[in-house]
Amino acid sequence: MAKKKVDEVKKLRITLVRSGIGYSVKHKATIRALGLRRMNQTVELADGPVLQGMLRMVEHLVKVEVQETK
Repeated sequence: MAKKKVDEVKKLRITLVRSGIGYSVKHKATIRALGLRRMNQTVELADGPVLQGMLRMVEHLVKVEVQETK
């Protein structure tokens, strides 16, 4: 599979909108691995298959937006 150029990689804005309290340890660890530490915190990460799998695991706790490239 050909690698994408740096300019072609999509950026995703991920915001923690629900607390991880009451969810499994794996979900909490995934939230931390995404770089989210507190409610309503937003991080921008490059899209990829690993990130998509992490987001699928905690999709009920986060809001995902595609960042527009300038």
